[in-house]
Amino acid sequence: MESKRQQKFASLLTKELAEVFRRDLPHLFSGTLPPSITAVRVSPDLGVARIYLSVLLVADPQGQIAAIKEHTKEVRLALAKRVRNQLRVVPDLQFFLDDSAAYATHMDKVISDLNIPPAPPEDQDDKPARPRLFADEE
Repeated sequence: MESKRQQKFASLLTKELAEVFRRDLPHLFSGTLPPSITAVRVSPDLGVARIYLSVLLVADPQGQIAAIKEHTKEVRLALAKRVRNQLRVVPDLQFFLDDSAAYATHMDKVISDLNIPPAPPEDQDDKPARPRLFADEE
């Protein structure tokens, strides 16, 4: 369970990293959309941030994450410039591919492919029996 401080820190990182990807480092994503930040987990000492990215409409999501990992120092420097008045220390950044959207799509397909017969129709004449409260009730 993350502390309130970790949650605030993660929220700030999420917001600022999205701006870094969109405005400061668009050359990392030439021809594609920048990734969406789905989650940020921060260590208790606020020294390490694990950033989970969702990459959509890209043929090779692992390749884009690898490109971001190669430019981690550049991303961290751009982040530091944005948060220099708000944070004392900028954490080490670790990027991971969040494939939960792809997994959800896969599960939807699996569920839709199931062959479940429809439920038998209920008779309209059969009304549910009313519970008897007293023995002399009919």
